[in-house]
Amino acid sequence: MPIATQDKPASDADAHAGSNGSPKQNPKGDPGLTDNASRFAGERPSADLSSDALIDLLAKMMLIRRFEERTMQAYQQAKIGGFCHIYIGQEAVAVGSISALNPDDPIVAAYRDHGQALARGMHPNYCMAEMFGKVTGCAKGKGGSMHMFDKPHQMYGGHAIVGGQCPLGVGLAFAIQYQREDKVALCYLGDGALNQGAFHESMNLAAIYNLPVIFVLENNHYSMGTHILRGTAMANDMRQKAEAYGMRYAQCNGLDVLEVYDTFHTEISHTRGAKNPQWIEDREFHELPEYKVEGEKPGPCFINVETYRTQGHSMSDPQKYRSKDEVGDKPDPIQNLVRYMVEHDHAKQGLIDELDEKAKTIAKAAIQYAEESEPLGMEEMYTDVYSEPFGKYVDGGESIFMRETAG
Repeated sequence: MPIATQDKPASDADAHAGSNGSPKQNPKGDPGLTDNASRFAGERPSADLSSDALIDLLAKMMLIRRFEERTMQAYQQAKIGGFCHIYIGQEAVAVGSISALNPDDPIVAAYRDHGQALARGMHPNYCMAEMFGKVTGCAKGKGGSMHMFDKPHQMYGGHAIVGGQCPLGVGLAFAIQYQREDKVALCYLGDGALNQGAFHESMNLAAIYNLPVIFVLENNHYSMGTHILRGTAMANDMRQKAEAYGMRYAQCNGLDVLEVYDTFHTEISHTRGAKNPQWIEDREFHELPEYKVEGEKPGPCFINVETYRTQGHSMSDPQKYRSKDEVGDKPDPIQNLVRYMVEHDHAKQGLIDELDEKAKTIAKAAIQYAEESEPLGMEEMYTDVYSEPFGKYVDGGESIFMRETAG
């Protein structure tokens, strides 16, 4: 698919929004139609991004798109096994949010995690090799598509259990607070996780301890295949999810990478430095803390990022719950950014084409790297199970990925 400046008529969600007012949930729950209010003092944070920074955002989104297209081909050729969840359509969420972080801020994701891995800095070769089950993968090929892990880049895994990453996100934030570090943890989840107990327990604990964590709802409105309005209470007013725990709420159009960046740039600054109200030094032990999180001191946040996946829930999804016309009518986040950059003289079509060709080349090279890498040997069956040797379970040593990435 060529990346052109004009692929379809512009809609109200196509361009970088700049309207004022409060964010309003679209009553039909459709992404791309959010009347998102500006919560920013003065100019939007993205207004300060240089042409080079915008080009970097576009390059990362293109890489994810072309990488995922190659992933789909490899899966259909039976080179990738197990479940495989494609990130096409949601590129702006990972790229926009992660670009607003510091390099040492940790993230944790669900099982649609290729986008976060690439946006955080994992080399596509290791990501693809992991899906091929090769020893050169980020987890030696033992995790596969749903378990991308990159400690050097502060990505603490994709996780296959729905909502299972939420307590881990809280744990990352607790470690930040306990060690008095200047960091913020991002915990990504899909709308299918909203009804899981682990999500609510995590929100409760984050609020009680006032942890530096942001829960990032990648709201593609279909979870596995049921529209969110059919399966989640108060889906038409996501603010209630945050307010139930006294937590800050924000909402943005996940098909606009600049709006995502603006929202996260602002909310990260309001989360960094969050302190536990129970750790006040002059507080009497028997004195109960007062929890006043909303709008006051830095604390946790719940961000509803309205997005749309143009592929199935997984590669085996027949997608009978929606029409092809619905999918085709949704704005493309890459086209949105391309249009903005051209209209504001940040890039010419020639450069955009070059970026796209480069992304295609990198994705193709990742396939070749994965195909030519050594398979996972039988001797690896008993390695990396326990942190200390136990019986036949032995230390697997440093992986190729860790050795090459950390070095």
